[in-house]
Amino acid sequence: MKKMKVSIAVIKRLPKYYRYLGMIEEKGIIRISSQELSSITGLTASQIRQDLNHFGGFGQQGYGYNVKELKNEIEKIIGIKEEYSAILIGAGNLGHAIVNYEGFKNNGFNIVAVFDTKNELIGKKLAGVPVYSIDKLEAFIEKNNVTIGVLTLPKNFAQQIADRLVHAGVKGLWNFAPIDLVLPDEIVLEDVHLDESLYTLTYYLNNPGDYPGNH
Repeated sequence: MKKMKVSIAVIKRLPKYYRYLGMIEEKGIIRISSQELSSITGLTASQIRQDLNHFGGFGQQGYGYNVKELKNEIEKIIGIKEEYSAILIGAGNLGHAIVNYEGFKNNGFNIVAVFDTKNELIGKKLAGVPVYSIDKLEAFIEKNNVTIGVLTLPKNFAQQIADRLVHAGVKGLWNFAPIDLVLPDEIVLEDVHLDESLYTLTYYLNNPGDYPGNH
């Protein structure tokens, strides 16, 4: 039987479940009901059960969910703890912040190289990660098992660099450039448009009646 696609809304809730389960586990809680999980996450118990049923359910009636087991299952579903080699293009302030973030390394996301055009950066290290000339991009990807490209560069160069990454064999792009990239369908793309997130915040500040609350 062909597997039904899981909606993007469900997929985007999985990291939230994972984060909260980690917090619950740290408190020494062994099991939790969907109703208790609802009060913590802000999602309805029915929504939680529906979301988890896409992947098998994992709970037992009258018992609830084993916190550690559910966290481990969501970990497998998301793909956390697998090893992902990534390269980052654009050694500016945002790129520097991403390379420095320890949380990525702890979850198997390893930035193995940074690429830039600035001569004063090339040959140096950013948080211990070597910085190469953008001219070395394809050669590095060819010699290393690079899965993900992180774009933290100006929008004027983002599409060109994205095309080079795709042609070199990179399978997924994490795009922070304020541009909608045009890529082949088989390339996984996740956009993080910081300005859009900020504008959403300012909209709700000016239209508090539309704000759904902290869910």
